[in-house]
Amino acid sequence: MADDKIRIPSSGGGLTRFNEDSDTKIRLSPGAVIIFCIAVIIIIAVLHYFGGKFLA
Repeated sequence: MADDKIRIPSSGGGLTRFNEDSDTKIRLSPGAVIIFCIAVIIIIAVLHYFGGKFLA
């Protein structure tokens, strides 16, 4: 009966640990990213409606 046991590897049973430290030169807050996306959407909408007048 002792041979019927299931054994997992000693490395943690498939659990993986990731390094959460990041060394980036540019750090943006989530609010800044949202504002940037909204600004890009507004610019695209303005160019879509009035772009022909600017480029023609």
